[in-house]
Amino acid sequence: MSSNNQNTKLLVTAAGSAIAGGLAAVALLKLYGKRDEQPKHQSHHGRPQRQQSFQIFAQGDDGQRILYPFNHEEKMRIKVAARQAVEEDNSLPRNSVTVRVPATSANMGPGYDTLGMAVDLWTEVTIERSDKFGITGEGEGADQMPIDDSNYLVVGCKAAFEAANKPMPTLKYHVVSRIPYARGLGSSSAAIVAGIIGGLVLAGHRLPCWGSEALLQIASEIEGHPDNVAPVIYGGIQVGIHNGTRWVTERVPCPAGLQLVMFIPDFIGKTSDARNVLNADISRKDAAFNIGRVAFLVHALCMGNLDNLKYGVEDRMHQPQRGNKLYTYLYPMIAAAEAAGAACAYLSGAGPTVMAITAGASGDIFAQHEKERSDRAVARAMLQAAKEAGIKGQLVISQVSNEGARVIKVDPPFSTDGITYRDNI
Repeated sequence: MSSNNQNTKLLVTAAGSAIAGGLAAVALLKLYGKRDEQPKHQSHHGRPQRQQSFQIFAQGDDGQRILYPFNHEEKMRIKVAARQAVEEDNSLPRNSVTVRVPATSANMGPGYDTLGMAVDLWTEVTIERSDKFGITGEGEGADQMPIDDSNYLVVGCKAAFEAANKPMPTLKYHVVSRIPYARGLGSSSAAIVAGIIGGLVLAGHRLPCWGSEALLQIASEIEGHPDNVAPVIYGGIQVGIHNGTRWVTERVPCPAGLQLVMFIPDFIGKTSDARNVLNADISRKDAAFNIGRVAFLVHALCMGNLDNLKYGVEDRMHQPQRGNKLYTYLYPMIAAAEAAGAACAYLSGAGPTVMAITAGASGDIFAQHEKERSDRAVARAMLQAAKEAGIKGQLVISQVSNEGARVIKVDPPFSTDGITYRDNI
């Protein structure tokens, strides 16, 4: 075939492709022209929402509106509002309930009163109707917890009955605690959430979640911030803020294979004391430092970049003050943990517990080669640092809990008529 023929053939092919592309473009223009003829929908900020190919239209009381894939709360609210049938048997008052709640590790370095993580250490609380008020307990800190109505279990339960608009009956509480009391592992928040959930079940009352997070609102108002109560409720790693109207939270991705190595001192740490040592004012430089670190921490978790965690947990807002005035062992222990292979280490909550995060766990760790992980090496390093500082305590190795609080037993049960819930609840 000659060179001229080849060039002619190429020109014909190119022209055909251009014509086909032009026809497709015309068709798309007609399609978008029709869309442009439709009235623009207003967002809640009063601005027209951008038209996109993945729009989802929903018809409601306020007319047709656009829902995008990220409008998950609004879509769920519409679905719930459309449901007419309600299982009234599951809204009946109950005689007793047992709630299981996890420990939590708040702040995670720079995320002061904002970030928190659920820890795989659990407390079980049983609340039942009774002729006489009483609080009994066993396990961690049972001899130190209040046994009157100042106990956060009672405070949470009372808030639940108020939300249900029902009088609170006489109740008795029994706690099997595996969360060390006042050690920076969220024992107070666990009690608050256990009391609220237990009270709701006993009252036969449900709360809306999507678009309101009503349970979170009650718990955060009692606690004052969401960094502990959010992971108690939802599990995993949570970031929470107040948006000017209500408390809102979102789950931060948690990389697989993480383990938590905790040095838990024998002495308690009062949150009030830990807050009193903080500076009243923060410099612009320190504020910028913390803003950068918390963004770096969340990014490292989202991307699974564990090498960046040690930078992400750095802080200037509370850890230096508490380390200098209350917990002098803090920074030597952090340095020892990281030198032994920890991805990072930080003061858990208001202290006194020091939390180190390690990686490499896969499946059941007791069936895995120890050399693939660094948890035991980090644990030994932290114990040595505690010994050198003259601090006694216990070393606990656990993991992140992706599950939050849940009911594990109730009377009468929710499982009826061939429908069985988990654990036959």
